[in-house]
This record gives sequence, structure tokens and C-alpha cells, in this order.
Amino acid sequence: MPKAPSLQQIRKNAAAFARAWRDAEGYERGEAQTFVRELLNVFGITDNRAGLYEYRAQRQSTGKQGYIDALIPGLAVIEMKSAGKNLASAEIQATDYLEGLTDVEMPRYVITSDFRRFRILDLERPLADAVEFDLDDMPSHADDLAFLAGYGTRTFGSAEQEKASIRAAQLMADLWGELEGSGFTDHEASVFMVRTLFALYADDAAVWERDQFLEFIEMRTNPDGSDLGSALAQLYQAMNRPIDARNRHLDELIQRFPYVNGGIFEEQLSIPSFSSSMRSVLLQCCAFNWAEISPAIFGSLFQAVKDKKARRELGEHYTTESNILKLIGPMFLDDLRSRFDESFHNASKLRALRKQMGELRFLDPAAGCGNFLVISYREMRRLDLEILERLQALGGKQEANQMFFLEEQLPVTLDHFHGIEIEEWPAAIARTALHLAEHQANQAMALALGEGPDTLPLTKVDTMYVGNAIRTDWERVVAPTKHLYVLGNPPFLGKSTRTVDQTEDLALAWGGNHASHLDYVTAWYVKAAALLERDDYAGEFAFVSTNSITQGEQAPTLFGYLFQQEWRIKFAHRTFAWTSEAPSAAAVHCTIVGFDRHPRRPATLFDYEDIRGPAQRVEVRDRINAYLADGANALVLPRRRPIAALPPVEYGSKPTDDGYLLVSADEIDNVRRDAVAAKYLRRFVGAKELVQGIDRWCLWLRDLDPADVPASAELTRRLEGVRAMREKSNKASTKQSAGTPHLFQEIRLPQGGYVAIPRHVSQSRNYFPVAHLNTEVINGDANFQCSDPDGYAFALLSSAGFIAWQKAVGGRIKSDLRFSNTLTWNTFPLPQPNTDQRAAIIAGGKAVLAARALHPGRSLADHYQPLAMDPALLTAHRKLDKAVDVVFGLSGNTDNEARLKALFASYAKLTAAEQLSVPKGRRRK
Repeated sequence: MPKAPSLQQIRKNAAAFARAWRDAEGYERGEAQTFVRELLNVFGITDNRAGLYEYRAQRQSTGKQGYIDALIPGLAVIEMKSAGKNLASAEIQATDYLEGLTDVEMPRYVITSDFRRFRILDLERPLADAVEFDLDDMPSHADDLAFLAGYGTRTFGSAEQEKASIRAAQLMADLWGELEGSGFTDHEASVFMVRTLFALYADDAAVWERDQFLEFIEMRTNPDGSDLGSALAQLYQAMNRPIDARNRHLDELIQRFPYVNGGIFEEQLSIPSFSSSMRSVLLQCCAFNWAEISPAIFGSLFQAVKDKKARRELGEHYTTESNILKLIGPMFLDDLRSRFDESFHNASKLRALRKQMGELRFLDPAAGCGNFLVISYREMRRLDLEILERLQALGGKQEANQMFFLEEQLPVTLDHFHGIEIEEWPAAIARTALHLAEHQANQAMALALGEGPDTLPLTKVDTMYVGNAIRTDWERVVAPTKHLYVLGNPPFLGKSTRTVDQTEDLALAWGGNHASHLDYVTAWYVKAAALLERDDYAGEFAFVSTNSITQGEQAPTLFGYLFQQEWRIKFAHRTFAWTSEAPSAAAVHCTIVGFDRHPRRPATLFDYEDIRGPAQRVEVRDRINAYLADGANALVLPRRRPIAALPPVEYGSKPTDDGYLLVSADEIDNVRRDAVAAKYLRRFVGAKELVQGIDRWCLWLRDLDPADVPASAELTRRLEGVRAMREKSNKASTKQSAGTPHLFQEIRLPQGGYVAIPRHVSQSRNYFPVAHLNTEVINGDANFQCSDPDGYAFALLSSAGFIAWQKAVGGRIKSDLRFSNTLTWNTFPLPQPNTDQRAAIIAGGKAVLAARALHPGRSLADHYQPLAMDPALLTAHRKLDKAVDVVFGLSGNTDNEARLKALFASYAKLTAAEQLSVPKGRRRK
């Protein structure tokens, strides 16, 4: 049964080829075709297939027609010259032909030869990296040409592989579009697509003879596509049967296809009706080099091809491999690699490491298209290969001769990787992607060691469970093990975006408690902890989550539950931008949190200066707490009154007026022309006006003379508008306030000077932008406010210590900081300052105001532009910061990590009597 030759066989073939052509005359016109055919034979490409690679093309520079000696679409072009001719010139001629090719046909490699020498140019690498060698040296350079047999050369996770995966998904989207109207049901179309994907990949990746599937389409189906459906049905049915069980009268070309198994071709489908258009698109797919894709990236994109809108946006959103490695690296891979490095010179330790790797099991209970499982499998197989290479180096030939690479002797196999996925289509993709990843790993082993396991027949992947993960007993999916890693990227759904069923899921996972205010993802944390609490299971778990689980009221609920059972945070990534797999989804601000029960091992924390930039490791001296800070395991709960000696903070005044009591810059002239209305104008600030310095006013009518209303058309119009709006309201309190339309519905006017605090500010601010105002300015309910006669509250709110606390424990709207009087101000754990310390803080606040006054035309947004703060203002803030830091026991140049540590230590101390710190003890089932 023809299949791609092993590398050992290729090297033998190369030696025979070099001997056969050593004494040839090397005449281009007379011998080139035979030379190319026999060269391709070295790599398992038959004469029949090689003949189809001869390609008529037009030279871009001259416009004249000519022949490319061989074009393997999507992979390589071969150009021959007579002996002694310049290969660089031949290379230029070959690339001249390429201008007329489609992007799918465009090869990656240019191979030129004059019968005596070879030159290989990788079009994705610098010209200087081209490889040249003599014919006699071909056996030792056979690996450089192994891509002709389908052995992959992509660097896993490279930009080129990502690009290839996107293009592959776009081709499959075109194919899916052609399936519409074929007579297939949605399920049948899904099965057909998976089968066709496997055939296309196998054609290029040394699973069977190169381009055998393409040859079948070209040679055994009519150009009008009328028999394409029946031909493919017959072919796919044959690949589900062992060779000796097939009908002996079957078409010889079909007989050449191997037995695949693995369940891919198991189900019988109805025969679809196809057209010439379908055949044309399928041939375009065949022209692409499928060996270059990443199964994980491609799987993410392939999942979306059913949706028309998603098909238009393919490639815009997918889960990058680098993001997946952020989780699996610190969870298990980094430790395994460290052990590999430590055991580098010790063969027995390396063998022990391989054995332990074979004991590990993996479960992704939100598997989707399987990308976490695929990358985990790939990286484990990659490490295993490195261990084998090292063992070979340590043991020499004797060790190498003792190595066998049968699948049952591999420590890392597909049945160690389990998933739960709620939909059938992504689960089918996951199974297929795992098979492709397995084949790539086998190829890598063959390239490195000269021998690797046979991919075919496939072992059926029975470890992907289709069902609702929250309503599934995970014991049904993965057998008892003491070495389980539960990982993945569960759905990003908050309270407002959950369905009724998902809300029930959440309540079910939490046992009916705590569910209403939690994100959907927390159900996966609870389920993972429950599984690993069982006596016959042990391991770790880590999930990608929206960053809201580490903020506000969610953090004490989720982490309090987990800490109570002595789970500790092993590693975490603070907020960064993660692009979900949904093609129309925007980047979500995420965290990654991983848990284990090994408190003596150091924890690992990663932070991001730029949420789209690289991670930076943060030294953890104590522990990682619920807010992803190095500090005490204190859980911050909302409080009705400040925990420290601080003035109370309340909302500003609420107009509830439909805009009639508020006056914009466009309206102010009209109001001022009305002398009666004009005397009631006051400056008004909401959050936007406060931060951005926008002019706005309001009609403040607490001291309204009733006689002024009929005397002012402007007042009459506006008050009638307020009354009408309030009367239509469904809220009883608003309806009641319709009787006093001249008043704000909620009036809160501090005595004396006060601080206005915006509810929401950009997360990029280094300081919370607050303002000190007098009572002539009306503060709206989009802000908070605090009486502050001496400037003490303003100073504290303006300090680096406060915004560090705000960012750590406060809630957020998307990524914006959300100030809360109960959660961030009332919990601010400021120790009691002495008289001098308090005076220094007030003086620091006044210095900040003075620095701002140097530029009176600037808004708070301008003042606190993080990349352009005025040096005088920055100096004033640093003076204020030191004054506040001293109260927390900090001195010298203090960074935010030190501040957070001091803040949580102070909070734990101040709340010790209330037992808000984490309780001890472990609950085991």
C-alpha cells in the first residue's frame, strides 16, 4: 500500500538516486523530465503523480509562455538547467513564473538543479539562508528536501503557521458555502467536512502518498462535478475498511488509499449532489499545502465556518498559541522542562521523567474545538522527543538501537487527553485536531530520530464527551487519577448575558448558594475543586476567566470557598487582553488563575504594563491572594461605614429630569437670555464633565420663588417636561417626585468644600482623578462626593496607595475602574496617622492642587494622561505618596507591589476581629 516513505527510506533512495545520475550528461531538454520524476520518486511521489506536476506558465518579465519543470502546488517549484549553468539565474527564472500563480498554488520552496548541484530556497527566509549541495552529498541532505514527502518544517506557533491556518480555514469556509444546497443535513455536512479535512491534510503531510486525494479528484470525477458526491462517498467508505476486507473489484486508485479507522469514516452518509463549482473549490483546497497548519489555530477557525457572518471574518479572532501557553506553562510544562534540565546528564532520571509524563492526565471541561488539549498534547510530545534525543546522545548507538517507537510504548498518548464540549461540531473538530497533532508529533520524531510511530490506522478518540459540563459528572469523562490537570477557557458570561438555563447551571454548581452575582465561569472552578476533593482523584486546576472574578463582591465568594478548602493560587496572570474564539467577539480582559495544594512551592505571578503586551514576572514573597496581589489572604467585603477614621462618601445629587433641569453648552445662551431662569443657573458636573472639563450647568431651584415660574417661559417649559417624564415612570418614587418637578429627585449638597469622585475612570490612570469643589458647584450622581473642609480626603483619594487599592479590590466596567463607597473607600485600610503624619498628607494634597493650578486650562484627563504628566504635578504626587506610604510603614522608593502587600496586611489586621480573613481547615469528600 503506497504511503510516504520513512526518512530512513528517503536517505536510502537518495543514495541510489545519486549513484544513478552521477555520470549523466546533464542535458536540460533531454533529461530534465526524467531527472525530476526520479527525484520525486525518492520522496515517494510516483511517476504518475509527478507527470501531473508539469506546469505551463507565463513568465512575468517577458509575457512569454513556458514550462515549469515541476510545480507541487502550495509547496515547491523545481527548475532544471544543463550541467554547469548558474543556479542563481535558474532561481530567478523560477520565481518569474510564480507571479502568475494563485495564492493557494504559491509554493514556499524553489528547488533548482543542474544535475550536479542542488539549491533550495525557502521563500519565507532570507536569500542568504538558501541551502546548496552537490549530488554526491544528497543522502546527507535528504532531510533538507523531506518536505517533498510531507514532513513538516513549520515552527510550531510561528506567524507563518498562523497565517497558513487562517488561509486553510478560509478555504474550508468556501467549501462549506458550496455544501449549502447539496442535500446534506447539517450533521452530514459536518461529518463530510471533517472527512475532507483529513483527506486534504493527509495528502500533504506524509500520511499517504503525496497528492493521492488530488489525483483521485482529478482522474476519477467529471469536470461538471456530477459524480463527485458518489465518488467521494465510495472513497470514504473504503477508507473505513481494512484493505483485506474491501471489494476486490474496487477501483485500483481507491485501493491505494490506506485503512484510516479512528471513527472519522465510520458513519454512513447519504450521497450528496455536487456541481462543477464544488469540484473547483475542492481542487483549490487540494492545491493548498495543508501540512503547514496549526491544528489548534485552524480548529478555532474551522469551528466558525458554518456561520455566514463568521465566514466573512475568519482570521480576525482566534485563540493564539501564546495565550494557551500562558496557562499550560506555569501549570505543568515549566516544571517538567525544569526537571528535564536538571536530569540532562542522568539517563535514569530522564527515563523516570518519561514514565511520570505517562502518568499525567488532562481534562478540559469547556473544550470547544480542543485547542488547549491539542497544544498540551503537542508540547508533551515535543518534550518527550527531546528526552529521547538526549537519551540517544547519552547512550550512543546501543541506546538508540534499544529504542522502539511503537505507539503503545509512547508515554504520552491521545487517550490521556479528555474534554467536555456541549456541541457536537466543535467536539468533532477537537477529535480531528488531536489526530493531526499526533501525526505532526510522529513526524517530528521521525525527522529527529529517523523513525517514528505509524499514524495509521488511527486510534479512535473516545475521550471527547459531548454534553453540558455543569450537568455532567466529570468522573464519567476521566477515570480516577492522582495526576490530573483540569484546564481550559470556559464561557465568558456575566449576570446580564446569561440565559435562564445557564443561571440554573450556575445555581446547580454552587448548590443553590451565591450564584446570583457570580460569573458563569465560577461554576467550572467549583466543579473542578469538587472532582479533586474526591478520595480517588488529585491534581490541579486552572482556567482563563474574565477579570471580574478577582474584583468586587465575586472575589470573596469564589476565593473564600476555595481557600477554605486549602487550595492556594499556584500561579496567576493579572489582567491581559484575550481574544475569544468567537469570530465576532471583541478582546476580553482576562485573568488566568491556577490552583494546587503545595503551599511550600513558590507561587508565580505575571503582570502586564500593556494588556496586549508581554507578561512580566512579579516576585512573590508571601502568597497570591484573591486579588492577584502578593499579600495576606484577606477577603474584602463591602462595608456601610469606613473601616478607618475617614469621612463618609455618598452619591451626588440625582436629577431624574430627562435633561430638562440640566443645561448643555448648546443651550446656555437661550437660558441666559431668560433673566428669570438665568438667576438659578449653577455649574453642574457629572463624571464626564468632571474628568474631561466639559462645561455644563443646571437649574438649581431649591430656593425657587413660585412666582418666577409663570414669569419665565424657559422655566415653565422645562418644569412641565420634568413633571411629564416623572409621571410616566413605572417607579413609585419617581412618580411621587412629579409633584416637585423643580427639585432634583435626590439632593445631597455637602457643607463647605467637598471632593467630587467620578464613579468610573480609565484603568490606565496612575492616580484617581478627583477634584476639590465648593458648594456653588452641583455634583451629579454619576459621581460620589465627600465633605472635606481641610483637604484630607482629597489627599488620600489622590494617592498612589488609594488607586492601588481601587485597582486591586474594586469592581470594573469592562476595564474601567469603578469607584464604590462601600467596597473601595469604606474598606481602605489606612492605619490611624499621628498628628504630624496627617498634616503631611494634607500638605501633600495641597501641593497637588497647586501643581494643577499652574495649568488652569487643563482638564483632569489632561493632567493625568499617563504618558504626559507634568513634572511638577508628578513631583507633587510623589511627595503625597511618601506621606501616605509612611502611615503604612513603608519608606524610601516604594512600588505598587510593596503598597499592595502593606495594604492587605493592614486590612487583615483591622478586620481580624471580624474574621474576614480566610478560615483554616480542609473539607474533603
